[in-house]
Amino acid sequence: MKKILYLLLFSQISIAQITVIDSITKYPVSYATVSFGNGNGIFADDEGKFVFTKKLYPDIDSLYISALGFKNLNISTENIPKQLLMQAQADELDEIVIDTKLNRKFEEETLKPYLDDDYYKCWLPTIESEIAVYFPKTKTEDQKLTSVIFPIALESKDWNKRKRSNSDKKKFSTLFKVKFYANDEGVPGKVLTYKTIVFRATEKNGDAYELSVEDYGIYIPKDGFFVSLQVMGYTDKAGKLLPNKKYKEIKTKNGIVKIPTNFRPLLPFTDRVKNKNTYIKRVFINGNNWVKFDKGNGFKSSLLDKNLHNYGIGLTYKTFKNE
Repeated sequence: MKKILYLLLFSQISIAQITVIDSITKYPVSYATVSFGNGNGIFADDEGKFVFTKKLYPDIDSLYISALGFKNLNISTENIPKQLLMQAQADELDEIVIDTKLNRKFEEETLKPYLDDDYYKCWLPTIESEIAVYFPKTKTEDQKLTSVIFPIALESKDWNKRKRSNSDKKKFSTLFKVKFYANDEGVPGKVLTYKTIVFRATEKNGDAYELSVEDYGIYIPKDGFFVSLQVMGYTDKAGKLLPNKKYKEIKTKNGIVKIPTNFRPLLPFTDRVKNKNTYIKRVFINGNNWVKFDKGNGFKSSLLDKNLHNYGIGLTYKTFKNE
């Protein structure tokens, strides 16, 4: 019976697959954001593919496709084609610094992450939310970002043993997307690189995942920058994004309400950062603004009740000496 159900689901998915591609190169647009216009949405995978049918999403009549470096695409779901073409967008990146000298002397610096495995001090990631953390430029010299360290909370298989460091951990394999933004008067502004940056986290990474970004050539702007994290969903063992159910449908007297699924790992928040540097946005609402994670800004969260305002990301970077 299970095999029959699997074959039926596979058949439906294979027929319903839509691919997002570059209109010029015909290459797939990896990990494009597919918004439904009602605050919900999904992501394309690394091959630009996603699953959509009116049977799966009967209340959706329009799709809004977006991706770094491309113009947004709005399309009706009536007779939707199997391929969606996106046009490249030539935006000029601000404050790009190009290395003109080889073997420049530098000093390596590290800002340690804030780690915590306490379930009650963690943000529960959903695909509708993107979290961005602000970092100031610490010196006048050129500073190049080399890695970002994302804290991850591990959960024990046995809840009664959750405080034991040697307890068996729950398994997960989750894909995240990372972006870097310039500081635009205190909120995330233009992106600092159009490269699509993703990583897969598992329980084997321990309490933090260190992502190397040195090859992207990201120099810290004079007004500082934001680094953001967005969960995309679970993957298979090879890191392929799975077409997971992203929402739970709950029947109420006012109709069906879609509740975003929480994905593992959890993200520990901290009260050890002096300023409130964390911002949140809902990624599937067109034109949505970034909002500081703070009381009075529309957030109802037990984290704020505990004065946990920040996701404690760590950094490593090079500060180059002037010659």
